[in-house]
Amino acid sequence: MISTLTQPAFAGGLDRGGYNIDQLFDASQFSVQSGVIYVMPQRKLKNVKDVPTSGGDLTRFPNHADDTTNYAVPYVGLKGGVGDVDCLLDYSEPFGAHTNPGVNWAGANNNIETKVESHNYGATCSYKFDVGPGQLRVIGGVFYQEIEGFQEKLVSLIPAPASALYSGVGRLDISDDSWGWRAGVAYEIPEYALRASLVYNSRVKYDNLTGTVDLTQVPRTPGNPANIYLQGVTPVSGSAEAPESLELKLQSGIAPDWLAFGSVKWTNWSVLQSIPFCPTNGLPCPRGGLTSLDLGYRDGWTVSGGIGHKFNDQWSGAVSVTWDRGTSDGYGSQTDSWLLGVGAAYSPTENIEWRLAGSVGILTSGESGTFTRDGVTYGDDVTYSFGNDLVAAISTSIKVKF
Repeated sequence: MISTLTQPAFAGGLDRGGYNIDQLFDASQFSVQSGVIYVMPQRKLKNVKDVPTSGGDLTRFPNHADDTTNYAVPYVGLKGGVGDVDCLLDYSEPFGAHTNPGVNWAGANNNIETKVESHNYGATCSYKFDVGPGQLRVIGGVFYQEIEGFQEKLVSLIPAPASALYSGVGRLDISDDSWGWRAGVAYEIPEYALRASLVYNSRVKYDNLTGTVDLTQVPRTPGNPANIYLQGVTPVSGSAEAPESLELKLQSGIAPDWLAFGSVKWTNWSVLQSIPFCPTNGLPCPRGGLTSLDLGYRDGWTVSGGIGHKFNDQWSGAVSVTWDRGTSDGYGSQTDSWLLGVGAAYSPTENIEWRLAGSVGILTSGESGTFTRDGVTYGDDVTYSFGNDLVAAISTSIKVKF
């Protein structure tokens, strides 16, 4: 029976599926699984209004933009079991983001392109023992995580003839790596296809986010002749945390060859607000940083439920509905999303399982403006709104069991 065919295609914060250790529960002694999810969000910004700053007045630029880009999320896992101990080694990309509205819109001073990528290498084990009619598992593990990203903004409008030599675009590049851990419990009664699991994933502290601020495309002008950062590359550093999460998953047989499943996940995206970056070469740090990555997130909640059915020894299918609470809180475009997912699994032999799933959903409407939190002002460079937009995803995986 299958319960993990349909996965959230578009979640809040920097979530791209988060952490998934379902393969640890595979009933076979050994299994190898590889898969990928391809996501196609269609977020479109409209009614864009520039808030003129020292960087220039962008009100003559287009008042709309396509904000999101398509992306793929891969996964590879190797599970092995000896007696009552099961272990899983896996690679995933739990966090990420990619927005690319371009330079030709009235919010180019807020964002031209932002991209964040993560690489997660995990090792998770469990020990199970008899309790009542089923088995209780104690789960623990560690993971090593790398993160990297960049952001480009229009720092200054360059008038002719200097615009032939300079674009006015500034760029931030950052990277770091760190460790995290997970712990949890699960209870299973195989006779009824029943399993309940509760897993906690720790925060990952990035205390040494290092990189550069590149302002070589922003020339000095009569208005700022003494700006020491312009027309140069400045090494910078900052700190941030990838959020902790707590996820409850439930499944149970409800009739012969029928399975109901669901999950609830909390992720404290509110740890990511404004991340300032200061020079590391001895130059003074301006108030609020030489630049900053402004997110202003609130905590995220994801709730999913569905039903699976085994048609015969080779084919099974599932359908699910997922709600994700948007993490934007008056700034940004990450509002609530609703997703409908369907999937199928095909097992030509008892050792091979191929899965194919898809989902389609709605990214709900909203607006982004100016607000202040903890003394930091967000959205003071651009305001915009957006309607109900579509998101779609398709995923496939293959598992070999022996």
